[in-house]
Amino acid sequence: MAFQIRRAHLAFDRLLSMRLARHGIKSGYYNYLRALWIKDRVTQRDLSDATRVTETTTVALLKGMDDEGLIERVRDSVDKRKILVTLTPLGRSLEPEILPHAAELNAIATRGIDAAEIRTFIKVARKIAANLEKAFGESD
Repeated sequence: MAFQIRRAHLAFDRLLSMRLARHGIKSGYYNYLRALWIKDRVTQRDLSDATRVTETTTVALLKGMDDEGLIERVRDSVDKRKILVTLTPLGRSLEPEILPHAAELNAIATRGIDAAEIRTFIKVARKIAANLEKAFGESD
């Protein structure tokens, strides 16, 4: 099961990377852009939680995104300890160009699969993910 999930993930990632490259965007940026398109002006921690990526990795990726002009990081005026992440006009403008690629990849991945099977797969995949995430908190 883990092998097939990993295989599917790698295939999704390769196809997405090819499409993002057309726009000059690194594949690692996609989940952060997607999260910011849904809710902009959030803390780095919020983005880390939304993407389920460690804060260390998030900070490194956000630096690259900042350097490429996709986001801005500003100190929160209320709580100076927090850094807020906001899309730049360039980052926002990519949404209508890039978001259709996700739908395209989902369409490719689900060719020939019945809608009921897809719903079942999503339900089971969510349970698997929840079980694995819960195990992070359990001791060995």
